[in-house]
Amino acid sequence: MVQLLLVENDASVRTALTRALSENGHAVLSAPTAVEGLRQAIEDRPDLVLLDLGLPDLDGSKVLCMLRAVTSVPVIATTARDSEQEMVRVLDAGADDYMVKPFSVNRLDARIRAVLRRGRGERTGEEAVRVGGLRMNLKAREASLDGRMLELSPREFDLLYYLTVRAGQVVSKRELLAEVWHAPFGGGDKTIDVHLAWLRRKLGETAMTPRYLRSVRGSGIKVVDPSR
Repeated sequence: MVQLLLVENDASVRTALTRALSENGHAVLSAPTAVEGLRQAIEDRPDLVLLDLGLPDLDGSKVLCMLRAVTSVPVIATTARDSEQEMVRVLDAGADDYMVKPFSVNRLDARIRAVLRRGRGERTGEEAVRVGGLRMNLKAREASLDGRMLELSPREFDLLYYLTVRAGQVVSKRELLAEVWHAPFGGGDKTIDVHLAWLRRKLGETAMTPRYLRSVRGSGIKVVDPSR
C-alpha cells in the first residue's frame, strides 16, 4: 500500500481527494498548511507528497525547497496556475510532476503510479551505473567521481543519472524536458543549459573542454567515458 501525504488548503478538496484516493487503495495523510505538511513529511516519511501550491502560510515553491533540503520524497505539485512559465518554475524548484486543477482522481492516480515508477528506477531497470570514474547509485541517490562524492541537487542528480544510464546515446533537450523535468511541451532549453553548466563545474570540466558531458550540435547531449 502506498502512503500519500496530501497538503491541501481547501477543506472540501482535501476531504474529497482523501476519500477517493483511499478508495483506490492508498493510505492518505493530510495537512491544511505548509508547516503541518512539512512536519508530517519528516515524521511520517510518506511515499509521495501531493502539494497544493496555494497554501495560506508559505508559497508552494518555498515548501518544495524545504522538502528537498530534508527528504528526497517524490512531490506532485497541484495548482490552478496553468502558465508554462509557472510550470517550469515549479519543476525547477524540485517537483517531480505538475497537475493543473481541476483534474480527475483517475488521472491523478495514474500520475502517482508513474512518478513512483520513475523513483524506483523502473524506466531503465538499473540502480547503480558506472561510466569511467563516474558512479551513480539510484537507490542511495549518491554520485561519485574518481571516489569523491559529488554534491548534487535532486534535479542535477536526476539529469546526470538519466544521461549516464544512456551513456554513448545522444539525448535531445526535448527528451530531457519530458523525462527529467516532466514538461513535455518544451520551452525550457535555457533551464537545461544552466543545469548542464552546473554539472560540468562539479565534474571538473567545461563546455570547451568536455570530459563526460559532450554536446552534439543540433542533436543534444551525451555522457561518454573519457578514457575511451
